[in-house]
Amino acid sequence: MTALDALRSALESLRSSPLRSALTMLGIVIGVAAVIAMVAVGAGARDQVLRQIASLGSNLLLVGQGSVVRAGVKLGAGTASTLIEDDATAIMTEIPGVRVAAPSVRWGLQVVAGNQNWGTALFGLTPDYLDAREWTIVQGRGFSDDDVTQANKVVILGQTVVRNLFGGGDPVGETVRVFSTPLTVIGVLGEKGQNTQGQDQDDVIFVPISTAKRNIPGMAKSNPRFVHTIVAKLDDGVDQAEAMRQIRDLLRQRHRLAPGQDDDFWMRNLSDVSATRDESSRALSFLLAAVAAVSLLVGGIGIMNIMLVSVTERTREIGLRLAIGARRRDILVQFLIESTALSLIGAAIGVLTGVATAALVAHLAGWPTLIQPNSILLAVVVSGLVGVFFGLYPARRAARLNPIDALRHE
Repeated sequence: MTALDALRSALESLRSSPLRSALTMLGIVIGVAAVIAMVAVGAGARDQVLRQIASLGSNLLLVGQGSVVRAGVKLGAGTASTLIEDDATAIMTEIPGVRVAAPSVRWGLQVVAGNQNWGTALFGLTPDYLDAREWTIVQGRGFSDDDVTQANKVVILGQTVVRNLFGGGDPVGETVRVFSTPLTVIGVLGEKGQNTQGQDQDDVIFVPISTAKRNIPGMAKSNPRFVHTIVAKLDDGVDQAEAMRQIRDLLRQRHRLAPGQDDDFWMRNLSDVSATRDESSRALSFLLAAVAAVSLLVGGIGIMNIMLVSVTERTREIGLRLAIGARRRDILVQFLIESTALSLIGAAIGVLTGVATAALVAHLAGWPTLIQPNSILLAVVVSGLVGVFFGLYPARRAARLNPIDALRHE
C-alpha cells in the first residue's frame, strides 16, 4: 500500500464518522487557536510598548520634584520646589555620558484661537527638550536660544491642539491666547500618539521656559528658577543604572540633603516601564500557553482513544488485510496517517479560529494584536507531532493483531 493509498483510506475512515471525528479534533482546535491568539496578543502588546517607548525618546532618565514633609505628613510627589534649572545644567556638565539635560515646567490650562478654545497642557522648556524627547517639527520652526533668553511670546502646537483649534489647517503665523497672553505660533510638532500611560502626547503646547515663567499667570513660584521635571538623554551604551546613581548623588549634594534624609526628588528610568509591560505580557502569554498545552494534551488523548475504538471496530478488516498479504508496516502507517490527519485538520481549523479570535479581541477589547507566521507554523508542526505520538500506540496495536484471531473477532 502506497502512502497515497493509506491517506485515502484514512480520510475515508474519518468521513464515515464525521461527528466523532469533529469531537475528536475539538481539543486540537482549541489548543492551536489558543497558541495563535496567545502569540498574537503577546506580540501586539510588545510591539505597542516598543512604539510607545520609542515615542518617548531613547536612553531617557526623568527627574521630578519630590515630596514635602510637614509636621510628619508627606504631601506627595510634586510638592517640593527644590528642583531648579541649575540642576539641569549641573547634570549635563558634571555627569559623564549625559548628552542633554532639559528642564521643563508644566501647567494645565485653556488655550484660545479666535472663537475656538481647548484645554491642554502647556510646557515651558528649552530647545534641548525637543532633542531629548526626539520631537520633530513638521511645520514652521523650533525654539531658538534667543526665544529663551528674550522670553519671546512664541508657541509650538501639538497635533491634537491644531485639530481642535484650527481644524487641522496650517496655524503657523496665527495667534493663540493663554489667559491674557497672546502667543504667536511658530511651529507644529510631529505626531507621537499615546505614551505608556495611555496619555495623548500630541495634546500639548510648548513655549520657552522663560516665557512660561514671566508671562503665564500661575506658573511663577517663589523660586523663579524652579522646574517640574528634568529630562536627561544619555549617550548610546551608557549604563543607565550607574548614571541614575551619579545623578542622585549630585542632586543630594546640591540640595544639601543629610545622610538618611529622604530625596526631595524622584527619578525614573523608562526602561523600567518597558520591563513592567513586558512582564505583564509574558504572564499573559504563559497563561495562554498553559491553556494551549492542556488543550493539545486533551486533544491528543482524545485522538488515542478514538483510534483505539477504531482498531476494535475494524479488527476483522485488519485481519482480512493481513491475511491477503498486507504487511504489518502498512497497517501501522495507515493508522498513523489517520491520527495525523485528524490532528492536521484540527490544526487548520484551529489556525482559522485563532486568527478570528485575535481579530475579535482587537476589535472588542481594543488590545493590539499581531499575527506571527512563525506561531502558525509552530502550532501546525506541534499538532502533527501530537497526532503521531498519540496515534502510535493504537497503530502498533493494530499492526500486531494476529490475522486468525482478528478474522474470528465478532
